[in-house]
Amino acid sequence: MESARVDAWVWSVRLYASRSAASSACKGGLVHVNGKRAKPSQSVHVGDRVEATTPGGPRVLVVTRLLSKRVGASVARECYEDHSPPPPPREERLAMPQRDPGAGRPTKRDRRRMEKLRGRRR
Repeated sequence: MESARVDAWVWSVRLYASRSAASSACKGGLVHVNGKRAKPSQSVHVGDRVEATTPGGPRVLVVTRLLSKRVGASVARECYEDHSPPPPPREERLAMPQRDPGAGRPTKRDRRRMEKLRGRRR
């Protein structure tokens, strides 16, 4: 095999959960091959650089082996070199104050204070 469809390859190496999701990502401009926007039917060859925006973040891969069918995760890792940037640090979420269980329904005054705290009211 000298080439493979880019949508099939990114699905095969487990960047996307389904082939249709991979195809939609290509159509939406989320997959680039060698710096150019890729259509789902575009061919990918060994040595090509594939950049994809996935649900887990941006990925930059260099093709080392071609696949047309989905394989196990350990085999999929052998089919590319990962040049992805490190993931950004997780932002700590602010803990929202909560009412005590059994405290009953909030009063109108309590609701106004909660809305003000959430930034929905002035």
